Amino acid sequence: MRALRVLLIVVVILGVLFVVVDRVAVHFAQGEAADKLRTTENLASTPDVSINGFPFLTQLASGRLDDVEVGIKDYEAATGKGTEKIRIDDLKADMKGVKFSGDYSSATADRATGTATIGYDELLKAAKSEPTDVGLGITAQVVGLSDGGNGKIRVAVKFSLLPKPISVLSSVTVQDDKVQVHADALPRLAGVQLIESRFRSITDFQQVIDQLPGDIRLDSVRAAKDGVEITVKGTNVRLAQ
Repeated sequence: MRALRVLLIVVVILGVLFVVVDRVAVHFAQGEAADKLRTTENLASTPDVSINGFPFLTQLASGRLDDVEVGIKDYEAATGKGTEKIRIDDLKADMKGVKFSGDYSSATADRATGTATIGYDELLKAAKSEPTDVGLGITAQVVGLSDGGNGKIRVAVKFSLLPKPISVLSSVTVQDDKVQVHADALPRLAGVQLIESRFRSITDFQQVIDQLPGDIRLDSVRAAKDGVEITVKGTNVRLAQ
């Protein structure tokens, strides 16, 4: 009995030591991966990296991680307009089946999904903010974007002959890496229907969102309280290279 008790104590101690070593190893790996990702993606701050699953050491030995979560607070995405960028907030990505090299110099995920938010102030940069002729001597410009409810964007348009802006509810969609905003209906001014093509040149606009981390791509968008919520996805996503 005494020998069995000693054996059980030894097993428990070894189990505890294994857990401690495993957690220390995963903490070190997360820090190394975060530093590498910051350098690869040229980020302003170090991202959050969480390696899920237990034990970590067996995943490490296989060179493949089951599940890695990455969080980037502020990311500057390309817009297709030279060096012009657009800020994306709170980008969170969940990477599955991550294969990596021993020094973390390269890592590729089988697939990835994620979410992020584009603030209305950032999206407004894509709209026409300068007064534009819409016919009959009337000029118009987009002066604000906000949540219109039910997944719609409220586009505030200032007309030269009106003292206050009027609002147009617009749908927001994704096509070919572009966030597209399209007015659901056109207003009448003083009983006159505006020329549709000219009006839509003001209210309807699009914003390219390109060069996201690992070349993940836009999947869907929806207007929300603080901005446009986007989902992203990708396959064979390179986290570091």
